[in-house]
Amino acid sequence: MVTINPNQGPTSGGNPVVITGSGGFTNATGVLFGTKSASFTIDTDTQITASAPANSGAAQVVVNTPFGNTDPVWYYYILPPSTTSLSTTSGPLTGAALTINGANLYTTTAVHFGTVPAASFTVVNDTKVNVVAPTLTTPATLPVNVTTKGGSTNGLSFRFVAAPTVTSMDPTSGPDYGGTASTIVGTNLSDVTDVLYGTDSAAYQLVDDSTLIAYSPGGTGTVPLSLVSVGGSDTTRSFTYVTTPG
Repeated sequence: MVTINPNQGPTSGGNPVVITGSGGFTNATGVLFGTKSASFTIDTDTQITASAPANSGAAQVVVNTPFGNTDPVWYYYILPPSTTSLSTTSGPLTGAALTINGANLYTTTAVHFGTVPAASFTVVNDTKVNVVAPTLTTPATLPVNVTTKGGSTNGLSFRFVAAPTVTSMDPTSGPDYGGTASTIVGTNLSDVTDVLYGTDSAAYQLVDDSTLIAYSPGGTGTVPLSLVSVGGSDTTRSFTYVTTPG
């Protein structure tokens, strides 16, 4: 009986395939994958390591010896993967859940962001892989590399975004009818997508990555100020509405 390991590989070939039998390999004269000859090394009388030739579909692997040929064993060629989109292209440094869309993803064996492996991944079907991005310490835009038994692809990228931080806000109070322009100074403000006074969204103007101007929407009492981005949020400041007479 003959076995091969692995029994599948990329259409480009070149990967090692270990063929194990009951003996007689010392005098082997050839290894065929279908009709294509493979280069090979005789390891022992019961083992050969062959280099799979390029091909497609399924091929029967046969070892030729002066005493006859081995029984054929099936080897399957896997199409290379392709990736077409990510469900989200950015997320926090602490990692984010996303879906990789593409084709020929069913045999996915690894997902990397740059050289960093994904925290986890689950193959949904041949066109989708659910992934949890790894945790990074600094912002970066990294290629997303999907490795399958058919090869790899890294045509997409993912941006790791730092959360905004607020170091100062001036003024921190204003009339209850709103419209107070407060200068907010901090870091990572370019990615802010919403400014909240309590639960109310406020109009704001980005000056640069460290400064934005927010306009109070109107309200009562003291409410938390929240800067929200895909990288996270900052809620360390508050704004007090001053009741106007009348």
